[in-house]
Amino acid sequence: MSVAGTSNERERLLVVDGLGAGYGGMPALRNVSLEVRRAEIVALVGSNGAGKTTLLRALSRVIACTGTISFNNYDLVPMTPDEAFGTGLVQVPEGRQLFDRMTVMDNLMMGAFRRRDRAAVASDLERMFSLFPRLGERRTQLAGSMSGGEQQMCAVARGLMARPELLMIDEMSLGLAPVVVEQLMDVLQAIRKQDVTVLLVEQDIHLALSVADRGYVMDTGSIVRSGRGKDLIDDPAVREAYLGLT
Repeated sequence: MSVAGTSNERERLLVVDGLGAGYGGMPALRNVSLEVRRAEIVALVGSNGAGKTTLLRALSRVIACTGTISFNNYDLVPMTPDEAFGTGLVQVPEGRQLFDRMTVMDNLMMGAFRRRDRAAVASDLERMFSLFPRLGERRTQLAGSMSGGEQQMCAVARGLMARPELLMIDEMSLGLAPVVVEQLMDVLQAIRKQDVTVLLVEQDIHLALSVADRGYVMDTGSIVRSGRGKDLIDDPAVREAYLGLT
């Protein structure tokens, strides 16, 4: 059952305020504020080097940060990555980072390694094979021997096996054929209808904003635009700076 109400009426799941982070004393994020509401697809877009992946690393507590991160009524800032994961914050990293010498089935089970509800895990496995029929065909195949598109499907399915409150996906379309990207975008729409919340980080700005309820545009470590996905696509500044359109 999908969540009732418009995007603005839904409960705020993630609230970030005044976030700063960097590497070796060099700031990479400056005063970043954003929010994600339940059962939304929110796009975080911008050019390469804008700070998108750094923001995900800060949210996942991989790097130190200043400011506040409230997620699912938890304060994430003092947490370790494992503690943040335990709150329901799950990231699908750029480059998939699968266990290449393990089967598709074993990779998916790694996503559920903290779970003890065996019957529900088995049910979720079948749901993954329904969402991604190709994975069902490849379930005993080594993950490293699959195509890039199949590996990305496996990475997303592995994240979903953790039953996330928020699934953060970093550069999902990178290096993939358009037909595969379209399949993955259809999956995002399907899981949103099942109340899964998604924060999608993409360099392909038009692609991400076309499926997003709302979006944020990053540039040099700061949020420079925000709004509904379709409004940002039509924003003259976004069209000229990022889409090459006037």
